Amino acid sequence: MTNPTPETLEKLAHVSTATLTTSLFRRGFRNVFIQGPQRMNPGPNMVGPAYTLRYIPAREDLDVLDSFADRENPQRKGVEECPVGAVFVIDSRQDSSAASAGCILATRLQMRGCNGIVTDGGFRDTPEISALQMPAYHTRPSAPTNLTKHHAVANNDPIACGGVSVFPGDIMVGDNEGVVCIPLHLVTEVAEETAEMTVFEDFVLEMVQNGESIFGLYPPTDPKSKEKFKTWRQQNNR
Repeated sequence: MTNPTPETLEKLAHVSTATLTTSLFRRGFRNVFIQGPQRMNPGPNMVGPAYTLRYIPAREDLDVLDSFADRENPQRKGVEECPVGAVFVIDSRQDSSAASAGCILATRLQMRGCNGIVTDGGFRDTPEISALQMPAYHTRPSAPTNLTKHHAVANNDPIACGGVSVFPGDIMVGDNEGVVCIPLHLVTEVAEETAEMTVFEDFVLEMVQNGESIFGLYPPTDPKSKEKFKTWRQQNNR
């Protein structure tokens, strides 16, 4: 499988997670929307390949403050190795009773050029993370250090996040509603289809706002709707 082109990623920057889930459902994928995490800092879409961190439950003899000094600590190592343009995706076992990360690590990811951070747990330092330019998604604020509940064990392995399987390199797309994981081998065709779907949905919304019925329009079973769409595209340079 080849990595998606910049043009493909740019298309995904302008489609919604709702449209993406419909496109993936058409291909038989029902479980692609990460359940739980909400965006902390609304803004443009987050798009990038997944770089993963996996947690298991903490163990008292291992998860002590001195463990942060170990350069092989997967949480710290992952932050320093997450590639430019990637999205740091954390499997916290849907446990937000302790932080998955805090502002210092999130800021380091932003400064290194990463495109976002996602956890199915919680973050600490949430006012500061919310002020970052980098998109961040979590379930709720959680002040306790990760060591109280989470033991970091692996970087860039397949993980579960919010009940969804995330493989390294899968393309993560987040909007102000949530995050979708697109299997890498489907990214190009899904991006092309959803870009077209978005144009049509914009047309439909405008027609509905102008008072038209959805019957025959959405879906466009009335031939007149197709003609109206064609004219609308030309007039709006879409």
